Amino acid sequence: MSVESNRRVVITGVGIVSPLGSSKESLWNALQSRQSGVGELQSISTENLPTRFGAEAREFTGDIDNFGPLDPGRKKAIRKGLKVMCREIQMGVAVAQLAMTDAGLEPGGYDCDRTGIVYGSDYIMTLPEEFTQGVKNCLDEQGRFEFERWAQDGLPKVTPLWLLKYLPNMPASHIAIYNEMRGPNNSITLREASANLAVAEAYTTIARGSADAIIAGATGTRVHPLRSIHVVLQEPIANGSDDPTKLSRPFDRHRTGLVLGEGAGAIMLEELETAKARGANILGEVVGYGSSTVTDRFGVPQTEVAIRNVLRQSLRTSGLSLDEVGHVHAHGLSTKQCDAAEAAAIQATFAERTSPVPVTAAKSYFGNLGAGSGIVEIVASLLAMQHGELFPILNYEEADADCPINAAQSGAAPGNSFINVNISPQGQAGAVAIRAFA
Repeated sequence: MSVESNRRVVITGVGIVSPLGSSKESLWNALQSRQSGVGELQSISTENLPTRFGAEAREFTGDIDNFGPLDPGRKKAIRKGLKVMCREIQMGVAVAQLAMTDAGLEPGGYDCDRTGIVYGSDYIMTLPEEFTQGVKNCLDEQGRFEFERWAQDGLPKVTPLWLLKYLPNMPASHIAIYNEMRGPNNSITLREASANLAVAEAYTTIARGSADAIIAGATGTRVHPLRSIHVVLQEPIANGSDDPTKLSRPFDRHRTGLVLGEGAGAIMLEELETAKARGANILGEVVGYGSSTVTDRFGVPQTEVAIRNVLRQSLRTSGLSLDEVGHVHAHGLSTKQCDAAEAAAIQATFAERTSPVPVTAAKSYFGNLGAGSGIVEIVASLLAMQHGELFPILNYEEADADCPINAAQSGAAPGNSFINVNISPQGQAGAVAIRAFA
């Protein structure tokens, strides 16, 4: 169903933390120079993992300087709050502040009651060391854990504010508090689909008149002492050790699995007239979206159907014709099954187009950032439209008959619009349609 409104929703600022840097300039330079962010993992032990490699956001240290230029009040508040933020939440808050700076928005420059936040995330996992001392206090003489002692001997050793460091609604909460944003506020926890669905909710909220401006963002990780183990137990991981930069290769015949990554992204969305009134620089316009979860009766995800659904919904809600879509920014996970299903969905959706739609996938440069992937990918496609050049799929060297896509080539035109697609392993897909502003 399309949004019945004359209110147009535009993008006026972006912020990222990624394995390719923490600015749109560093991101674009890496994409343009075909530079991978994948390397040997440094932040976690890989002794018990099937891979030593991943894509870490190494520029992000959690220092207050990572949050961009701030007035003294916000700088003091954020610095104080860092102790109750895990890394994912810190990244999420940082990209929101960076997006506000990029948009030229400062407190006092917007209607607090008409400005809000919609944020996506994974379920955020605690670090094991949060419980180390408590667990030690509950061991018997043989080193076995005695659960009945936990309430009295273990729990008091856990910091009282422990839970606040990991609640997935905290990025949106922190951002609202630091920036006095009292408008609509929501958090979406649908793994890789979260980012596009956060943008979709923010878009519809503004379009129906419930807000004038919303920060839409997402943060996630697959680089984590526990999360990484969860991923390798559930999904195929890229193997090989000769050259880690070659591991992520979406749609290529020789792909072997996904690459672990971490990152976050945010975009500032504003109602068009609100943005014009303050002389904002408009980077693009959100025009449509799609959401679909599909499983069979046994709960097995039907990836192809879900992606086909969101592509068609995005076309319908945006009003774009098949030939008006400049490119598809694919989920491009780099696994055999997911890539084949996504390629089939793209082919089926665009079968009647006069020429094959170009397909790109930024995960080939930085792996799977979890919920953080979608916004970073949106920013990458926005930059491609801005520069008039679509970045190719990195490491796409040999076509796979099971993946009949028109892989973007170096120097290809990005067109004036794109659809970004992401899907979770559980079959929840989300997509967003964005076009150049005119």
